[in-house]
Amino acid sequence: MPALTPSRTKYRKSMKGRMRGNAKGGDSMAFGDYAIQALGRGYFTGNQIEAARVAITRHMKRKGKLWIRVFPHKPITKKPLETRMGKGKGPVDHYVAVVKPGLILFELAGVSLSIAREAMRLADTKLPFKTRFVVRENMD
Repeated sequence: MPALTPSRTKYRKSMKGRMRGNAKGGDSMAFGDYAIQALGRGYFTGNQIEAARVAITRHMKRKGKLWIRVFPHKPITKKPLETRMGKGKGPVDHYVAVVKPGLILFELAGVSLSIAREAMRLADTKLPFKTRFVVRENMD
């Protein structure tokens, strides 16, 4: 299965941009009872998202429900190896999700606290930045 990519985009290539500040949206839990929240910043590739998803679902033994709150929309270009400088921007190599501190990455529901905590810990080892485990406040 290929890595996560947008089905279509308005523009093929995008500018690099900056990763300053905290997450503007997606910084609160919307679906599940447990979540993993980014504390650092960086690029989150489709392969990393998939690796984390597999780690979570395997530990939960396909029980409960998992929400993936990030998607790689940003194209990253790369020039071929041993190519001289100039001659324009290289072709799109892969897509990434831009992650800023505070962004909720994954949410879980339908499993116990201990299973959710361990599943998120396993997913955290696949991520390129620091995260924390979050529990919904108004759990009855």
